[in-house]
Amino acid sequence: MPAIRASGLTKDYGLGRGVLDLDLTVEEGEVFGFLGPNGAGKTTTIRLLMGMIQPTRGAAEVFGLDTHRRSVDVKRIVGYCPGELPQFGGWRGTEIVAYITGLRGGVSDADVEAIAGRLDLDLSRRYREYSHGNRQKLALLLAFVHRPRLLILDEPTSGLDPLHQQAFFGLVRETRAAGATVFLSSHVLSEVEQVCDRVGIVKDARLVTVGPIGELAGIRSHRLEIEFADEPPVERIRAVPGIEQVAVSGHAVSGMLRGSFEPLMAAIAGHRVTRLSSREPTLEEIFLSYYK
Repeated sequence: MPAIRASGLTKDYGLGRGVLDLDLTVEEGEVFGFLGPNGAGKTTTIRLLMGMIQPTRGAAEVFGLDTHRRSVDVKRIVGYCPGELPQFGGWRGTEIVAYITGLRGGVSDADVEAIAGRLDLDLSRRYREYSHGNRQKLALLLAFVHRPRLLILDEPTSGLDPLHQQAFFGLVRETRAAGATVFLSSHVLSEVEQVCDRVGIVKDARLVTVGPIGELAGIRSHRLEIEFADEPPVERIRAVPGIEQVAVSGHAVSGMLRGSFEPLMAAIAGHRVTRLSSREPTLEEIFLSYYK
């Protein structure tokens, strides 16, 4: 049976907030990325799946268990990384882990030490002394350590530096290889490209598309800023295939490029470029151009 199935799942806070009429199936053993800009409905969806809030209408199941009526049973088989942990105050990391794993049972000290070591997490320190990044590491440890059938992770790399992001991706790959399912929310395209098999994109509380990770190439784009020493070749740049949102300010040209850089390089050949920057656009920028 599917790991996750939602049918008309809705939490309507009014004014287009929450999640509306979500129909989604996540198969067992896959890593599913749930993408969307902040405020799109990702966390609301996850709270519905965890049985933490009651749906306005519709239903969701985790391995056949209704997430509202059987939320306790769902929590037994899910490893959950929330967007923000509860405040544990003066508790030490070891005490927090002992408390949570004691409730679950079946967790070995060796597994705790192995994951803490990979994340460089010092469990001897008090929770209130932890930085945001270390609190995120603790949340990940608590989600992974009992080897759940399903991991539900809400913005799991928030606060992690690049080195520990790679450690997280390694944990996800190993978990999937062991047969578990991962449902991962994010607002960063490059993050889900690292590990996901399929992706769903949510915008304004509604699921707008679901497809294999390869289909992300259709929305892969770059935000460009090019500064010239002299008058920029604006019309030649506007004629480049895939260029959008071209704006000119003095000798500087900015825009969004979807596709190959080669036509752009040909268009600016012969002009002296003093600065060229390219960055991954935010999902908000991508939605403005792709889903307009």
